[in-house]
Amino acid sequence: MRNLLRRGLLWLACGAAPVMAQTPYAGPLFDAHLHYNDDACVQDAPDPACPHPLTDVLARMQRNGVRAVLANSRPNAGTLALAGAREATHAAGVTVVPFVRLYRDRADYSSWFRDESIVELVTTELARGTPAGPYQGLGEFHLYDSANANGPVARRLMALAEEKQLAVLAHVDDVAIDLLMAHTAGKGDLPPGRPKADQPPGGAATREAAERGGFRLIWAHTGIGGASVERVDALMARYPLLMGELSYRPGLTCGDGQLCPEWHSLLLKYPERFLIGSDTWVNQRWLYYDELMQSYRHWLGGLPASVARRIAWDNAATLFGVAHGNGRP
Repeated sequence: MRNLLRRGLLWLACGAAPVMAQTPYAGPLFDAHLHYNDDACVQDAPDPACPHPLTDVLARMQRNGVRAVLANSRPNAGTLALAGAREATHAAGVTVVPFVRLYRDRADYSSWFRDESIVELVTTELARGTPAGPYQGLGEFHLYDSANANGPVARRLMALAEEKQLAVLAHVDDVAIDLLMAHTAGKGDLPPGRPKADQPPGGAATREAAERGGFRLIWAHTGIGGASVERVDALMARYPLLMGELSYRPGLTCGDGQLCPEWHSLLLKYPERFLIGSDTWVNQRWLYYDELMQSYRHWLGGLPASVARRIAWDNAATLFGVAHGNGRP
C-alpha cells in the first residue's frame, strides 16, 4: 500500500494523475505500415532466402488480431505475393491493402526522387494492379533531405496520386509535409479565410479538402526526427487530409508504456487522424511482431474505448473501405 501511495504522489508531483491499471485494447488491429521485403522472403526462392514465408507472417498477424494490413515491399514482389495469397489471407482473416513502393533495391531509397524511371515503374504497377484489387496508394518512400520534395519526380508522383486519388505513405520531416502538400491543386490547405479553429478534425473538413483537390498523406512515424507535438498539432490543423502513423515515433510513450501526456491529449484532439503500424523494414521487426502489437494494445487501453477503436482499426478501415468481417474480434 505504501508503494502504491508513493507512486501516486510521484505522479501528482509531476503534474499528472496517478496511472491506474489499464485493460489492454482487445479489438481488431489494422497494421497501416507493413513491409514484406526481400529480407523477409525472396519470392519463389528456396530457404534460406525466405526466412519468413507467407505462412509465418500470416500466423503472426492472425494471433495478434491484425485483420488488415497496408502492404508495401522492396521490391513490389512481396506485396504481390501477399495480395495473391487469397485463400491463405482469407483463412487468416487478413485483408491486404496494396501500395506501390518506389524501390527496386536499397539504392533507390536515396535516389528515387531524381530517377525518371521510377515514374515508369509506378505507372506500370498501377496499370497491372494486384490479385487483391487495384493499388490504393504510393509508398513508403523516404526523403532524407526535405528539399528533394520539390524535385521533378516527386512533383510528378504527387500529381499522379492526386489524379488517381491514391494515398501516399511518406517517411519525411515536417518541412517536407508542407512541400509535398504544396504540389496539390488545393495546396492541401484550409479554404482561404476560414480560421483553423473552425475546422473540426476529419468529417466536413476532410470532405471539403477532398473536393478541393489533394491526396491523403500518411505521415510515416508522424515525424521520426522528433518534430514537436506542437508542430504536429499545427500540421494536423492546417492539412485536413494529413494522417499520422505512429510506429517509431520518439516520445510517444512514457516509462509505463502508456502514452505520454502531450500525445494522449493530441490523440484525443484528433481521434480520426492517427494510425498504427509495425514497420517491418528488417527481420527483427518480424521477430518482435507480437511484442509490437501488444505494446499498441497496452497504450490503446489507456484511451477512451471509442478513440482506441478508431486509431486501432476504424480510421484505416474507413480510409480504404475495409469491412470487418468473418465474425472475428
